[in-house]
Amino acid sequence: MKICCIGAGYVGGPTMAMIAKKCPEIDVMVVDINAERIAAWQSDELPIYEPGLLEVVQEARGRNLFFSTDIDEAIRAADVVFVSVNTPTKTFGEGAGRASDLQYWELCARRIKDVSTSDKIIVEKSTLPVRTADAMERVLHAGDKQVHFEVLSNPEFLAEGTAISDLESPDRVLIGGHETESGQVALQTLVDIYASWIPRERILTSNVWSAELSKLTANAFLAQRVSSINAISQLCEATEANVAEVAHAIGTDSRIGSKFLKASVGFGGSCFKKDILNLAYLCETYGLHEAAAYWQQVVDMNEFQQNRFVKTILSSMFNTIAGKRIAVLGFAFKADTGDTRESPAISVCKELASEQAQVVISDPKALDNAEKDLADATGIMFEEDPYEAVVDAHALAILTEWDVYKTLDYQRIFDAMEKPAFLFDGRNILDHTALHKIGFEVYSIGKGRLTHLD
Repeated sequence: MKICCIGAGYVGGPTMAMIAKKCPEIDVMVVDINAERIAAWQSDELPIYEPGLLEVVQEARGRNLFFSTDIDEAIRAADVVFVSVNTPTKTFGEGAGRASDLQYWELCARRIKDVSTSDKIIVEKSTLPVRTADAMERVLHAGDKQVHFEVLSNPEFLAEGTAISDLESPDRVLIGGHETESGQVALQTLVDIYASWIPRERILTSNVWSAELSKLTANAFLAQRVSSINAISQLCEATEANVAEVAHAIGTDSRIGSKFLKASVGFGGSCFKKDILNLAYLCETYGLHEAAAYWQQVVDMNEFQQNRFVKTILSSMFNTIAGKRIAVLGFAFKADTGDTRESPAISVCKELASEQAQVVISDPKALDNAEKDLADATGIMFEEDPYEAVVDAHALAILTEWDVYKTLDYQRIFDAMEKPAFLFDGRNILDHTALHKIGFEVYSIGKGRLTHLD
């Protein structure tokens, strides 16, 4: 069997590497129009950072895992074509700012149709609105070409930073196929590939539409939990309750569970905001305006939390940060990735810069992306060494939960900073009592403040 994956990004690359590792009898070709990205996949400096990914790629690369820019040849040779192209939020026209931009997906479908000379199974790997498979099939079967395409939906549920362990042992794999004879044959083909290393009971099957909607819904429910606990964090600060204790109490309720109940400066990443906005837009297109408003509020709460964090910094530092040096530790949207898409740090740093602060950003893996994200902002500097970033800083803000930040020498940091030395923990990862004893003015999410100034 030959597999082709169109798109060598955060989803396509790791997923295909794992399939190649677990199924050495299958030839896997990953293609992309970006020659620089393909060259990176062929080296040991991969285009994305993911713990354990390099070892998986090295095991299969050159044996049955290949990377190329020759998209047409890879499509022609393949029995199964995974489509893992970008589906960003539209920035123009109808649905701008909310609906998915499907232009790259449609161009991909047309290319598959034009170059294919044999029947193929097409697997939707990109996050797509429900009923997109129907549109894809109309594109693929347009004209009089005697080639049959069977479209499956196989949404990814990977979490950046743990993608390799998620692929090695997923909670579930979801595959949607048509309830026709040919649809079920195609579905079983993909089931058999995953069953090479995943127990059959974890491979869920459904119709295509349920699989497409499940991806949007899963992200929406996870993001909703983050916004919900962040909404409660405000009440905790006002009432002197502790958000960590509240989260622990409700997280031990088996009906709720403990995941995604960590108060923070907000969620980020390529999926949550995009998918919730798309879900809200879908609700509106079906006339479900109350449901649309409900999901929109999850995004609104997330943006409010980021703005609230900046206001806390401003009000705590005597209502002015003009000319003050603020060290920001962490720019990636979460730990163990270099991905900065929709990172809360983007809006926080821009707002700090707009107040004429001197912002110094440090991050183990995301500085290159940070420079691109903040290219239009002024008063921002970048420093790889966190100890250099804090020299003469008036304040320190933690915006990503990197483990390395938990073990820094905070006495050394305090000594290097201007006094009073403010610390704003946007991820609640530090020992706030110990920091206060050192001398910091400590502000956290949903736990109030520990200060020497009152």
